[in-house]
Amino acid sequence: MQSIFYERATDMDHALRLGQQPGAAFLGGGTNLIDLMKGDVEHPQRLIDLSHIGLDRILELPDGGLRIGALARNTDTANHALVRLHYPLLAQALLAGASPQLRNMATTGGNLLQRTRCAYFTETAFSACNKRTPGSGCAAMQGFSRMHAIVGASDSCIAVNPSDMNVALAALDAVVVVAGPQGERRIPMHQFHRLPGSTPHIDTVLEHGEMIIAVDLPAPQFARHAHYLKLRDRASYAFALVSVAAALDMDGGTVRQARIALGGVAHKPWRMQEAEALLAGHPLSEERSAQAARLLLAGARPYKDNEFKIELARRAVVRALRTAGEGA
Repeated sequence: MQSIFYERATDMDHALRLGQQPGAAFLGGGTNLIDLMKGDVEHPQRLIDLSHIGLDRILELPDGGLRIGALARNTDTANHALVRLHYPLLAQALLAGASPQLRNMATTGGNLLQRTRCAYFTETAFSACNKRTPGSGCAAMQGFSRMHAIVGASDSCIAVNPSDMNVALAALDAVVVVAGPQGERRIPMHQFHRLPGSTPHIDTVLEHGEMIIAVDLPAPQFARHAHYLKLRDRASYAFALVSVAAALDMDGGTVRQARIALGGVAHKPWRMQEAEALLAGHPLSEERSAQAARLLLAGARPYKDNEFKIELARRAVVRALRTAGEGA
């Protein structure tokens, strides 16, 4: 049995020092990391507990935005008065994810770092998984690919990002605030997660020893016209086949700005500014929404079990935009 050292950080500086140690991993709610350790997928040598260093607060920012601490629990974030009022898209996405018991434990930072639920990754009986063992191959490509990517994949990996929260944050132009040995840096949400390329085992742009301290949301623009649509095999505690975060800034019936992010279809939340620009300056219509959906999914490469996702995603985008346009 592998020995694991557990250390509780007393403040942020202490956490960063501990995080420089070889084999160190930061621990928040542990709802994903502990499962992967039990399944022999993740093998940290040291767990650095961050739960007592004050990263669980949700605070208003001077510019009218909102800062959500990395250790804020998903339940607390979804039910926070300012989130529900100004960022209903995020509240909807969080409440669509997992069970109430898991939401009570899961954190903002942990959700951002959530690893794929591809069965070929989580089940070590399958030896071919480039995400788990680089260079070993991708069993999903010849296996059952119903839940897998249709856009942004590579010849090395077709896994998808499993998070609902991440899709909403991408649509809301969130910024991930991280701290590390070189100080703090701010990473736009659309740059935080990586496409697989030839290195699918690297999920994000975080450097060794860096930790997420918060997510910053800009001043609200989409409080009235936003909708999170999640399509799945069963109504509760299931990962998305396709999800859509749709956010609109409307002037009467005309779209001033649009944000569309897809989940369940790629290695990261999937956005395309060209598709959003297609809606801006025009009345919201089924035809223009369908055009945006087709552009968003241009170049899709499905596998034998998930070709249905292309049409499902197109229809989901149109439906989500229609619902968002109807307003609160």
